[in-house]
This record gives sequence, structure tokens and C-alpha cells, in this order.
Amino acid sequence: MLNADEAVALIPDGAVLAYSGFGAMAHPEQLSAALERRFVATGQPQGLGLVFAAGQGGTEDNGINHLAHQGLLSWIIGGHYGRSPKIMRMAAEGGCAAYNLPQGVITQLCREAAAKRPGLLTSVGLGTFVDPRLEGGKLNVITREELVEVVEMAGREWLFYKTPAITVAMIRGTYADEWGNISTAKEAVHTEALATAQAAHNAGGLVLVQVEKIVPAGSLHPKQVRIPGFLVDVVVLDPTQRQTKGTQYNPAFSGDARAVLSGLLPLPLNERKVIARRAAQELKPGMIINLGLGMPEGVGTIAAEEGRSEDFVLTLECGPIGGVPQSADNFGASINPIAIIEQTAQFDFYGGGGLDLSCLGLAEADAHGNINVSRFGPTIAGCGGFIDISQNTREVVFCGTLTAGGLKTEVGNGRIEIVQEGRQQKFVQQVEQVTFSGEYARQQGQRVLYVTERAVFEMRPDGLTLIELAPGLDLERDVLRHMQFRPHIAQDLRQMDEALFKE
Repeated sequence: MLNADEAVALIPDGAVLAYSGFGAMAHPEQLSAALERRFVATGQPQGLGLVFAAGQGGTEDNGINHLAHQGLLSWIIGGHYGRSPKIMRMAAEGGCAAYNLPQGVITQLCREAAAKRPGLLTSVGLGTFVDPRLEGGKLNVITREELVEVVEMAGREWLFYKTPAITVAMIRGTYADEWGNISTAKEAVHTEALATAQAAHNAGGLVLVQVEKIVPAGSLHPKQVRIPGFLVDVVVLDPTQRQTKGTQYNPAFSGDARAVLSGLLPLPLNERKVIARRAAQELKPGMIINLGLGMPEGVGTIAAEEGRSEDFVLTLECGPIGGVPQSADNFGASINPIAIIEQTAQFDFYGGGGLDLSCLGLAEADAHGNINVSRFGPTIAGCGGFIDISQNTREVVFCGTLTAGGLKTEVGNGRIEIVQEGRQQKFVQQVEQVTFSGEYARQQGQRVLYVTERAVFEMRPDGLTLIELAPGLDLERDVLRHMQFRPHIAQDLRQMDEALFKE
């Protein structure tokens, strides 16, 4: 066992660091902070590669933001940049070469690296900005190497993603025994920690693990050990580590206790609740469902409010299955999950078409049915698991307001009133970046809905079609004039259910 500063002193120039974690969950914060201290004090190490699948951190001063220093990083491969604002700016401004690839693909590339396979063959990303015929996942002009290529096999197109050579794994667990075996007992997620550790070990590199407590040798049950000790080079102790950014420790997140769901606070009646309620109407008994970041988070709470949580299985891409997915600073955790599996395995299931329905965010949509949630000028949110999920589910429900930036509404008595219109139109002629391809979805025969607080659209063969309008609203004044294109209007245009707008 070493302290964090001694541990990161072992990292050589040119190493390729791979972080496991999801937001602040399972992120080895002490190791990241120590690496920054070393670089600021000594200028070493230099020229590191950085690989991370999910967002790492949550504020300017934690997570992989510690690594946002000129000279420390040579290149970045990331899935979600929104939780890492300093790294996001470094990528956008060309501080180093940088790529945004699908989160699930990156987790699976960690497994490919462990097995020393050259890359991953998958359909994930076809028709989106990671397709090399569009942007190839590159984030700035100094990024030139192609990491993705189109190949033809078995009569169809695929994308081939090259495997990064991971040499240092940065991981967090809960307990380490004196033999170095690692348990994630109190963590809300397992992420891709095992694959990352295997990859670094098999490359002759380093596996650095931060834990809350050291326990006697042999005291961990074999089934509790997520990373066997022979893979671990250094253990660093941090008794203060938090389970999530918003919670020190909730036993209902890790399956150590069951919470009483009736004690959950209901969502306030506003436009967000209307959207979550309308999306929840698509949830059918027996479905397996994914809920995305942002507005879709509320769908799980609606299901709990209505006593429907056990009618279907809600899942999160980072591994929790069942229970009630959490939001905001606890996003990625689930209350009362029935299982928590590794993120890599979850994306295997998603990629094979295991999802019946997904509720995902809607930041920008266009007339072709394309969605952008990943880039807006210099702001790089990153695709996260959006591409992996949206391309491989039978039905997709995109959730978001019709306009943004100052939108104010009043909801009640079966109606919605637009008190102040948003400054930005979200339904545009052409999205800035294609995170979801409407054309690819049509080819795959997906059912796609776009749910807003005042109208519902459906993607049909001839384009985006308005199928529902909120009661009491004027079609032209309240919807069409706030879109940059005119959608098709369904002949059987329906009124949205008045119950959506009532307490």
C-alpha cells in the first residue's frame, strides 16, 4: 500500500491511462488529484494518453479535470465530456488530439485491449458523427489519426474501432484485503474496472486502485472480489470517498438495504413532469427499458409515483437493473436495484437488441429526425451511451421541451400555458452534429417519438409528423412558429391526454 502521491509517481511518460467510473461514482479522486500535484510540481509525467468511457467528475475541480494541463496529455478518447468541463475545453480548443466515441464502444474496447485484440467490429455509430464519412469522432483540427473505419462483412456495413494500448488502470473499489483483492461492495456501480485492470496488467503496465478500507487477508468472500489481487499493483487508501457526488453512502444504492419507495418525493407539476408522464405512457408491462440523462430521469420517478415500478425493468447503462433510477448528482445509481452488472456486459446486452424501449434526451432535432445531444459550438457534451442505446432499441422516445433558454410555463387543470417562450428553437433545419441518425433508424424499422410539453411527433417514412397537440394550444401560434421547418401534420391529429396536465 502507498499513498496517492507515491502511487502516481510510478506513472511514466507516454503512459496510456484508462479510468473506470461514472460521474463521481467509482472515480479514484485521490489518485487524480495526486497526479495533478505531481505535474504542477515537477512537469512530469508528460505525453499521456487518456481513455474514459463515462463522464468522470462533475465539477471544475474533481475527476479527470485534474489532468487538464498542457503537456500532461497528448491525446484523449472520451465518451462523455459534460462532467469534465476542463477536459472538454482542452479538447475543443485543440490543447491535444481528442476523440468522442460511444461510451459502450469504449467499455468494450477496454475488454478488447485486455485480450490484445486489434479492435471492435460493431454497427454502433453508423450514420452518426463517429462514422468516418462524417467526422470520425474527431473533436478538433489537430486530431488527424483515424480511429474508426468502415468495413463490409457478411453483406453489410460495420464500423471497426481500433483498440487503444492501455498501460495504466485508474480504478476505485470499496475494500482491499491484504492480498490486494478488491471488492466494490459499497459502490453503486461496477463499471468496466475488471476489463481495465486486465488490459493494463496484460500490457505489463500498472493497476492503481483507491479503496475506502483495508481488511484482513482472506476475509472477502470470493464472490465479492471484483478484481483479483494478482492484477493489482498498488492500493491507495481514502476513508472519505463518496458513493455518489450527491450521497456519502446510501445502502439502497448498493443493494445493502431496501428503501421504502412511498417515501420518495413526487415531481412538481411543470413542463418536465408533463414530458416524463407522456413518455411513461409508452412503458408497457414486461418491457426492458433504459432511461437517459436529463429529462428522461423523471420517467422512473413517474413510474414509482404511479405504483408501476415493478411492471417493467428499468436499467441504466452503467449497470444497475431494476429499482428506481436516480437523477441529478445521483444519476447512475438506482434505489433498490435487483442486480448490478458490469457496464461492459450491460452494453453487450443493449447492443444485441435487448432493450424494448429507451427514453433519451432531446437537445436538438431536425426535419430528417436526426438528434444532436453531443456538441453545440465549443461546448462538447459528448455522446456518452446515447448512440449505443438509441441505435439498438426497438422503440426510442426522445424527451425535451420545444424551445429552450428562458421557457416558462404554467401547468394545471388539464392545460398548459406558455407564459414566456424560450429563446432557442430546438427543432431546426439541420442539427449541428448527428448523434442519432433518422435515416439509419428508418432503415432499421425503429419506432421513434419526440415528446415535448406541448406536442408529440413521430418519425414516419415521409419525415417528422406531428401526432398530438396539448389541449387548449393553437397549432400555428404555439408550435409551428417555433420550429425552423414545417413537419407533416397527421390526419388524425390527437389531443394529448388532459390527465398529463393535472395534479
